[in-house]
Amino acid sequence: MIFARNAAMAFNRYLDWEYDLKNPRTASRDIPAGRIHVQSAFWFTLTNCVLFIFTTFFINTLCFYLSPVALAVVMGYSYTKRFTPLCHLILGIGLGLAPIGAYLIVAGEFALLPIFFSLAVVCWVSGFDIIYSLQDDEFDKNEKLYSIPAWLGRKQALRVSSILHVLSVVFVVLPWIYSDLSWFYAAGVLFFITMLVYQHSLVKPNDLSKVNRAFFTTNGIASVAFALFFLLDVYLRNS
Repeated sequence: MIFARNAAMAFNRYLDWEYDLKNPRTASRDIPAGRIHVQSAFWFTLTNCVLFIFTTFFINTLCFYLSPVALAVVMGYSYTKRFTPLCHLILGIGLGLAPIGAYLIVAGEFALLPIFFSLAVVCWVSGFDIIYSLQDDEFDKNEKLYSIPAWLGRKQALRVSSILHVLSVVFVVLPWIYSDLSWFYAAGVLFFITMLVYQHSLVKPNDLSKVNRAFFTTNGIASVAFALFFLLDVYLRNS
């Protein structure tokens, strides 16, 4: 996970540094600010790609064979803003591979339950990435970059984000229906829903002052709390 995320984040900064330099919001990032040389980011990316594939070799054969696919998705996202407003969904798919990947590490085979969680992550991440990208809608238009806010406008983009988050809720409810998860899990789902509703209450088409709170704070709390409720459910059922 660490090597894949390092590679994806560094490659994104490497690929987008010229855009980051033009954008006042991102001009202080390490490469445009001159704290890290662009070639250093490239070699850091390549090193982490090699280490990621090398590490999966010691997990199991299936993970090793699928490792280039995982890298292609999480790194390919960085190109998508250049040709499609659906780039948010590609980011969602990249992070959505995590639940399936974690299950493959343990079980070495595919199953339905982790697919539900992966689809939940896809919709959840895509939805909150749309919210975060509201800050750059005008910049994206000027630079001929693609995003849902630049394509549909802020009001419609927030509606699309809401729809994706409703779908995310559906996919976190399905594991409760199709497995023996208890009411502790249901409580985690309820808390997750509350955080999503709160997130959308913070951001308005004409007021983006609380985007960072909606993006970083609420998503961080939602993910950690949901995980704790899930682990508590599993622990109590097996104790």
